[in-house]
Amino acid sequence: MTRRPTRGWGLALRFCLLALPGLALPASVSGQIWLSREGRYRQPMRPGLPDSRGGFVFCRLWYDATRRMPSGLGWSTDYPAADGNFMTRLEELTPVHVQRWPDGEPGIAAVRATDPDVMKCPFLFMADPGSVTFSEEEVQGLRNYLLKGGFLWADDLWTDRAWSYFATEMSRILPEYSFQEIGPDHPLFSDLYKVETIPQIPSFQYWRRSGGDTSEFGAETARPQILAITDDEGRVLVIVSHNTDIADGWEREGDQPEFFYRFSPESYGVAIDVLIWAMSH
Repeated sequence: MTRRPTRGWGLALRFCLLALPGLALPASVSGQIWLSREGRYRQPMRPGLPDSRGGFVFCRLWYDATRRMPSGLGWSTDYPAADGNFMTRLEELTPVHVQRWPDGEPGIAAVRATDPDVMKCPFLFMADPGSVTFSEEEVQGLRNYLLKGGFLWADDLWTDRAWSYFATEMSRILPEYSFQEIGPDHPLFSDLYKVETIPQIPSFQYWRRSGGDTSEFGAETARPQILAITDDEGRVLVIVSHNTDIADGWEREGDQPEFFYRFSPESYGVAIDVLIWAMSH
């Protein structure tokens, strides 16, 4: 991943990376960096969305898992550290103003597809998507959301079996459209940072246990890819990061310096490009 010389924001990323020997910048520079709190959350940490004053809210799709995939924890995979760290870095690396809760915590929220508040989320993130089977009400809610201008990013989808489950669910929501692979030549991947290859980011646990490997399920998951659903006018409605866990580069950035330097810059580069694309198209 290289910086585009035509944008000025890249200096902030360079400063951020050089200034993180202990992965904890002073609050006046970095804001809060959370350590992982990984666990199976049954409920979001907070109900609803923060009161909007024009800032960006990170909305995560809250759903009931109907199966357990070997690499995920359902809707709360990487939650809440990934969401909070992404908001901190987004505010550092771009001019985007993030919304906050009254106590100053970044405005991260978990929203069900059937909640009217989902229509207030121009960007919706989903983890471990192979574990979901949507209800008919959720299918209709997500269809309305996406066709009325929403954007869904499904991350941390490993193996062909998990892909098959999720592709089936998306065919219920958007039966008139299908997935197509997109690569670094797509303009989405040069919105701010030039993404030259799709990074394969493993879970922190697998990376540490395997001695630095990145393909969590051997040859089957050796090639990471990004797939997208676009409408008839070319607007991207859904993207899926397959055989890679982009959000682990956010969640685990404060846990271990080697993991941060190996994976977090690429994970933030991809994510910020995706967000800018979603918010500007």
